[in-house]
Amino acid sequence: MSISIKSNAFSEGGMITAKYTCDGKDISPDISWTGIPEGAKSIVLISDDPDAPAGTWVHWVVYNIPPERTGFDEGIPPKEELEDGTIQGKNDFGRIGYGGPCPPGGTHRYYFRIYALKEKPGVRPGLTKKQIMEKINDLIISEGQLMGKYGR
Repeated sequence: MSISIKSNAFSEGGMITAKYTCDGKDISPDISWTGIPEGAKSIVLISDDPDAPAGTWVHWVVYNIPPERTGFDEGIPPKEELEDGTIQGKNDFGRIGYGGPCPPGGTHRYYFRIYALKEKPGVRPGLTKKQIMEKINDLIISEGQLMGKYGR
């Protein structure tokens, strides 16, 4: 089963609008999804750049997303916990919340991946991608991805 993801900020394989990067306002883009399987208890969203010179660079880690949620508006504040219980982790900039594309040169790919989980993991705010993936690895029942590009 696959989850479908889309954004008004870019299409699959398209260029991400500068507004959502370090060259613009550096705010999170809107992201929406469909196809969360019935019975899912939680959703995780990870955004990263596999083309970074030092290895995959993590831009956004969001978890404990309620399964009835179908997306985020642009500009999610950099808070550990949102009103609905959604939790944001730490990106590779060392901050909570979203950190936009900021490649040192060339065009990079930025993946936004959604994972639907069969259980809600007991986790605290501020986890890294590695930490949350270790917690959810055996809980994933469906996933999907959207890839955009940005270059400088």
